[in-house]
Amino acid sequence: MATASPPNGSADANGVFTVDGVPLKIKLRRAERWARIRAVGLIAPLFLFLMVSFVVPIFSMLWRGVENPEIGLVLPRTAARMQAWDGRGFPPNETLAVVVEEFVAAAGDRTIGKAAKRLNYHVAGYRSLTMKTARRLERAAKQQGMEALLAGPDLIERFKGIDARWGERRFWTILKQASPPHTAFYLLQSVDRDFDEDENVVKVGEHRAIHVDILGRTVFISINVTILCLLLGYPIAYLLATLPTRQSNVLILLLLLPFWTSLLVRTTAWLVLLQNEGLINDLAITVGFWDDPVQLVRNRLGVYVAMVHILLPFMVLPMFSVMKGIDPYHLRAAASLGANPLRAFLRVYLPQTIPGVGAGVLLVFILSLGYYITPALVGGPRDQMLSYFIAFHANTTVNWGMAAALSLVLMCCVVVFFAMYQRLVGVGNVKLG
Repeated sequence: MATASPPNGSADANGVFTVDGVPLKIKLRRAERWARIRAVGLIAPLFLFLMVSFVVPIFSMLWRGVENPEIGLVLPRTAARMQAWDGRGFPPNETLAVVVEEFVAAAGDRTIGKAAKRLNYHVAGYRSLTMKTARRLERAAKQQGMEALLAGPDLIERFKGIDARWGERRFWTILKQASPPHTAFYLLQSVDRDFDEDENVVKVGEHRAIHVDILGRTVFISINVTILCLLLGYPIAYLLATLPTRQSNVLILLLLLPFWTSLLVRTTAWLVLLQNEGLINDLAITVGFWDDPVQLVRNRLGVYVAMVHILLPFMVLPMFSVMKGIDPYHLRAAASLGANPLRAFLRVYLPQTIPGVGAGVLLVFILSLGYYITPALVGGPRDQMLSYFIAFHANTTVNWGMAAALSLVLMCCVVVFFAMYQRLVGVGNVKLG
């Protein structure tokens, strides 16, 4: 690049100038700025795609874990009145009058079912109670008129006359707890907690306390699957890393061959192989390993076999990429210094493979936490993982709040495990290739 003196023959106060009289460092800053703009422009479509396809849907789903719009939409005045109530005794007569009016209106336009379904999440039977009360009040309003229906000094007695359960304070406190536009109810339910009548956080009854056990089962199965994949994958990765390139490429192709088939087909294949009349039982009986068919499916064993088969490549490939970069002369140097093969492996080779082991463990464990199809098909009722119940609440009960809360619990487990991995291994220490 040619240089020139500054215009008008002034002194060179800013260093070297370009031919057009602009200081060189300003020209370089402009070039760097445009380079950054071009780089941002190149990644912007991918960033927008990730935001629209992944980030926004995930966060909108998780937001449902604290959203609570049903009562406010169907019974807006009731929701406002119940939030203002102090929760002592029974709601005042003015609040009950609003409840009567909105129950009658919601029964008339057939929207009371949405509020009734939301209340039923707290106590089984609240839906039928709400629907029954709304129908009775609507019928009485048509027969007597709304003014006559609201007449009387104590409307709580009218509710008790419809159903005795309205005489229990907890049904009114539940209506109060379900009224705010946002709630911690689903998050508490996901860890087997709930609000009592005084809005204190307490444990739910034993017949409802299932989610903590399911979460523990999910983590336990994921840890075992990860350990099995590590024990099987380490020697496979070592073999691939030490074989000549031509032979290792063939074995890697065989390792990746299952990815050419869908997950559902692979899981169903194990269901066929492991059943009582399947190939494995028939072969074992023929060889003489056992005399009668052994239950290999619809139990924890079937879940482990199918999940390890599917997730093993995710363990092998990160370890293989790290092992491939380890210089074999390190072991020879250790041997020349008097270390036996086991000591050389433990003190020299194994520490160098820790980044690959950590990456494989992290990948397999996170994938295991979210597994749904495989445990659902080859596992029994006591082998279902948390993702099964997320799908159950989303598809069967259509309780999106509970599904979102359980998803948030699962994501927190992933974050905790990732933080542990970062502290022990560190993402920056993993060098692939």
